[in-house]
Amino acid sequence: MGMQLGGNSRGDDLNSEINVTPFVDVMLVLLVIFMITAPMLNTGVDITLPQIAAQNIEDPQGKLILSIDAKRQMSLGKSQVKWAELKEKLSTNRRVQTEKELYIEADQNLPYGVVVTAMATAKSAGVERVMMLTDPSDQIDLGKLDEASATAGNAAE
Repeated sequence: MGMQLGGNSRGDDLNSEINVTPFVDVMLVLLVIFMITAPMLNTGVDITLPQIAAQNIEDPQGKLILSIDAKRQMSLGKSQVKWAELKEKLSTNRRVQTEKELYIEADQNLPYGVVVTAMATAKSAGVERVMMLTDPSDQIDLGKLDEASATAGNAAE
């Protein structure tokens, strides 16, 4: 209760002070909730997809690239890697462990699941940033994509 000054000693004066304690309590509870839930929002496979029209970026040290060809054979840098050895090779690669990033280039005719498997294996080996490489000279004919999707839709019916 506030301190009374002056003449009216009956005690029926209104207290005009604002009680901020409930406000502070609610804000602290919200802060704790956001601090707990924010780390849980980062799930899945993180991919930074480059735009096809993007400019080439020169890197004097060179990027560590995982290449997957049409026969599903892989090479990490210049050395061949088998699928069963991929996680171990990435886990023990000094450059992957320091930079925590890997570039993947894959043949355009590979099934989506093959590339995602490589990305998930890289994530489980400690890679934090998996990036896809594209060839800026390859321009996709969007009309052909529309025709292919229409043909696939008609075949499904």
